Amino acid sequence: MKQCDERSLTHLLDGMEHAARHDTVSVKDVLDEFGERSVLPFILVASLLLVSPLSGLFGVTTLIAMVIIVLSAQALWGRRRLWLPGFILRRRVKSSRLLLGNRWLRAPSKFFDRHSGRRLLILVTGPMRSITLLTCMVLPTAWPMLEFVPFASSFGGGTVALFSFGLFTRDGLYVLLGYLTILVTSVVFYAILF
Repeated sequence: MKQCDERSLTHLLDGMEHAARHDTVSVKDVLDEFGERSVLPFILVASLLLVSPLSGLFGVTTLIAMVIIVLSAQALWGRRRLWLPGFILRRRVKSSRLLLGNRWLRAPSKFFDRHSGRRLLILVTGPMRSITLLTCMVLPTAWPMLEFVPFASSFGGGTVALFSFGLFTRDGLYVLLGYLTILVTSVVFYAILF
């Protein structure tokens, strides 16, 4: 990977693992681990958790959806300082569950870190960046309705992960893959329903 280590998924997973060093971990613990940085790494971390087995726990999908909506809105409006409501910051999960998701994501993260670079910059700058952040804000609004279908929201989480990883690493190829995922998912759902 050509970017500095701080723009890698592995770096983000290392930070999450360090935040989970006690019996339970809160959203605030994870945010504190990274300090004041761009909002994009936090959107990426949240969406990756939804792709992991952690998404099978009841309530996690709704919590992550709220986090992604609030953070995406902040990124869209150019907010530099992170803000989340106190009730979200105080939400806790057992560290063992976070670490399970973290271990599950290690191998794919190394793959994505090796295969990212500055490509298709038109998709990660200017108006396209704003459109992608708006998409990241709108997609999670339907996830709470999928709470009763275990792991159903993982597809949406994967899509937001592609978008945020592309914006984070400035690799438009991943943003393009995110839009293709939406297209394919829409076609499949249309074929199933009609």
